Amino acid sequence: MSLRRRGPAAVALSVAAALSLAACGSSDAKDEAGKDNGSGSKSVAQGGKDFGKAAEDTAKLGTDAKPGQFPRTVTHALGKTELKERPKRVVVLDVGELDNVVSLGIKPVGWAPSEGSQEIPEYLKKDVGEPKSVGTINNLDLEAINELKPDLILGSKLRAEKNYKELAKIAPTVFSIRPGFTWKENYLLNAAALDKTDDAKKQIADYEAKARKLGEDLGGDKPTISMVRYLPQFTRLYAQQSFIGTILKDAGLPRPKIQQADKLAVEISPEQIDKADGDWIFTGVYGAPEKTKRDAAEGNPLWKSLKAVKEDRAKDVKDETWYLGLGVTAANSVLDDLRGFLVK
Repeated sequence: MSLRRRGPAAVALSVAAALSLAACGSSDAKDEAGKDNGSGSKSVAQGGKDFGKAAEDTAKLGTDAKPGQFPRTVTHALGKTELKERPKRVVVLDVGELDNVVSLGIKPVGWAPSEGSQEIPEYLKKDVGEPKSVGTINNLDLEAINELKPDLILGSKLRAEKNYKELAKIAPTVFSIRPGFTWKENYLLNAAALDKTDDAKKQIADYEAKARKLGEDLGGDKPTISMVRYLPQFTRLYAQQSFIGTILKDAGLPRPKIQQADKLAVEISPEQIDKADGDWIFTGVYGAPEKTKRDAAEGNPLWKSLKAVKEDRAKDVKDETWYLGLGVTAANSVLDDLRGFLVK
């Protein structure tokens, strides 16, 4: 039974129970700052048994419904969901899903920002409409979601597995496995629920052609690209199984050896900042810079001795697109930035 069909007391009780369950969860699914939100899934987090195959497994999800066909059933990370008609009121539970729906021409009624920034990403502002906040990716407000009367909720197993049952009582809910390096597969899954598969496939193909063209224009002697991101708990060197890792791979851009690992990222201390060396270094900051160890890392003599730093090839980039975008519009923005830096 939908939450919105119950009386106010029942809704409040159900939401309270769900929030209590989320608060005492033991999952190590973390937000970008490394905080355990207690509502996601260990198995698909970095280091989990299902992390490495998340893209492959997500590609198997979706629908066999024909374009325009409703009702349709969408197979997703936590089961099957029936959509009786084309969704019109969509709530998204992460910044990747926000990019996805906006890229498909849909203005969501609700969204959950990251803990690092409560603002609508600048690169989406002109097309996103005026979605209401439904908490954050780490602390969803189920009552706020219910009040929006959505007809589709899009999220992921990594972020909110333990909230799924309550969310599914509010509206049909479709979960990907995890955000990040699975962004193309997630886009197709979200598009399947929205009856926008052809649009999504074309946009991905256009993006991939754009990435290849960047690689071709750089010729055979391509520079190594090092990705550094400062977060409150640690500093990360982003590796192959990350959003930015897939973009660099699609463009054929080489990485320093330490960042060639088949994982999300390698964590380093400020004293290990020499491990960030590359022909180009691109740095992002999650949240407030003063809450990270950026000053300690870049005040280190080892940082100042890096070739990229000495040659003015260490550049700050927009965290909201390079690291948090997790969708095709952000990916295209990153390619534009890379071209501006690398192609002379």
